[in-house]
Amino acid sequence: MSPPPHRPPLDPLTTGAVALAVVAVSSSAPLIAFAAAPALAVAFWRNLLAVAVLGPVSVTRRRVEFRRLTVGAGRREGWYCVLSGVALAAHFATWMPSPQLTSVAAATALGATQPVWQGLIARGQGRRLPLVVWAGIGVAVVGAVVATGADFAVSGRAVAGDLLAVAGGMFAAVYTAFGERARASISTTTYTTICYGVCAVILLVVCLVGGVRLVGFDDRTWLAILALVAGAQLLGHSMFNYALHRISATTVSVLVLLEAPGAALIGWVWLGQLPRPLALPGLALLLAGVAVVVLGGARPGRRAEPAPVPADASPLPD
Repeated sequence: MSPPPHRPPLDPLTTGAVALAVVAVSSSAPLIAFAAAPALAVAFWRNLLAVAVLGPVSVTRRRVEFRRLTVGAGRREGWYCVLSGVALAAHFATWMPSPQLTSVAAATALGATQPVWQGLIARGQGRRLPLVVWAGIGVAVVGAVVATGADFAVSGRAVAGDLLAVAGGMFAAVYTAFGERARASISTTTYTTICYGVCAVILLVVCLVGGVRLVGFDDRTWLAILALVAGAQLLGHSMFNYALHRISATTVSVLVLLEAPGAALIGWVWLGQLPRPLALPGLALLLAGVAVVVLGGARPGRRAEPAPVPADASPLPD
């Protein structure tokens, strides 16, 4: 296997996008727990409304790119977008119900196992992650669990929520891995429009088959859904997707762990779910693990295939 090419250096825009994404996704679990609606319904609406925002921009400014994904070699990238949407739907279908079954802290911490699965996926793709990266992943995951004050209750309801959260972390890793492949040559808006659209269609079918209520919610629930669209979806997922053209999927997954203490803090201040006193040492561990992965991942050998910078030079099309 040929050595991986040099990845473009980080720029201030990508760094800012990642920082904004971390802040935005930290609101996800508290808003889901706050919303008086089925989790799958919330997941459907946040994806559908995100497509309603992104779709007109993508269709008018990225028509050539959309056509390219339907013919010849471009079909492979098109399938990456579709499969990413399938994985995202599976992530939402498993993780989003978890904060309503267990605590926000436990759901966020268990979902934070994503980097472990991401590392295993990278290994399966033939990438040899440095031992220092694996060590950083381990430290960061342990720090996330400690920082959130995850309380793994023994009740059947809480255990079900915990298992769903772990499954959500696994599917999030698959979603990010496909996104990394797609973002090697596809603009952010085109990729996210297709991915969120596929996700919304799958979740709609699941909701209709399962008899999940999609309408008739109170005003505070619709406000929570709109906040999820604007925050966790458009400023969270989309900004992480934008960053994938300069940051590996494994590193992005570790950076997502910074959501854990943020969500726990919001859950404490807003919902009265008080974390344990170990939150500060846990946060220190998490930050140390993230730093180790980012610095260790900056060495050569992270990627086994070219990653040309997509046509878009900013999170939104020109």
